[in-house]
Amino acid sequence: MKIDSGASYLVVNRAQNTNVAGRADGAASFAATLAGKTQESQTATAGAAGVSQADFSNMTRQEMFDWMNDQIRSGKMSFDERSPFLGMTMKISVATGQPVDMATDTTRINFPEKARLGIEGALSRNDPGAAKRLQAAIDIMLKNQEQTVRVGTRV
Repeated sequence: MKIDSGASYLVVNRAQNTNVAGRADGAASFAATLAGKTQESQTATAGAAGVSQADFSNMTRQEMFDWMNDQIRSGKMSFDERSPFLGMTMKISVATGQPVDMATDTTRINFPEKARLGIEGALSRNDPGAAKRLQAAIDIMLKNQEQTVRVGTRV
């Protein structure tokens, strides 16, 4: 059973964070938070060889896909929560119209920014459901930013 209060966190938050130009300030504060956490993690990671950290602002599609699967396997993410992440890992070649293999694609992506742009697109299409799912994905990324992903030791 799903209980909904009727208030949309996304719409309320967006309304509170809009500046004079009409652009959401949340993106700037989100970027600042990520920048601070990235700087902290570089120091922490330097001293901990073999430890990989989740940096959603600089990941390949394969890294995001692997992180998502690890979250599902460990029970930290449901199948419903994975849908926006799965969508962000897809890429279609403009030249061929075919999917680009994520195992060979080394392009690094800022996934929180990609999700923020997706929210803007969803809102412009009047699709609050998609916007809400993408906002939930951003919240998950913020919560998990710089968390240990894997330890590179074998027993």
